[in-house]
Amino acid sequence: MASYRFYWDDDTLVKLATRDLTSDEVEDVVCNPFARSISKTSGRPCVFGWTVTGRYIIVVFEEVGPDELQVVTAYDVPEP
Repeated sequence: MASYRFYWDDDTLVKLATRDLTSDEVEDVVCNPFARSISKTSGRPCVFGWTVTGRYIIVVFEEVGPDELQVVTAYDVPEP
């Protein structure tokens, strides 16, 4: 299990809330990913994984420092 310091902005938190996702769910997927990749649309790093409620999501983020991330977006995607 990886450990990161997360930075959140209000716009991202609102975006997550409209998708019924919490910052805790997103952080859990980032720290325990099923798969890692690069976003095809933004070129940013991303991870895929299941939330504690069983949803399969992608989390796109920016690395802002060693072990420091700012989440850009997260949303449901089809399971592999």
